[in-house]
Amino acid sequence: MPVTPQPTPNPNAMKFVADRRLVEGRDSKSYYNAAQAEADPIAAAVFALDGVQSVFMADDFLTVTREPDADWGDLSPRVIAAIEQALG
Repeated sequence: MPVTPQPTPNPNAMKFVADRRLVEGRDSKSYYNAAQAEADPIAAAVFALDGVQSVFMADDFLTVTREPDADWGDLSPRVIAAIEQALG
């Protein structure tokens, strides 16, 4: 199940598009720390990574906002792996 990263206008945020729905219907989910995300397996897997500040999920994508000192070159492949692993 490929996950594709896409840049956003915000250099501290990256969109990750999955090949399936992550959130049903028109709902969206926002998490600002690991404790908020612990009941959601995908968001929890992403928050387990160093450098993640927040996660927004809707439809077939999630947007990760990185900590100011995190580098997308390092973080992006780890986010993709975490999402793919959580999706099974």
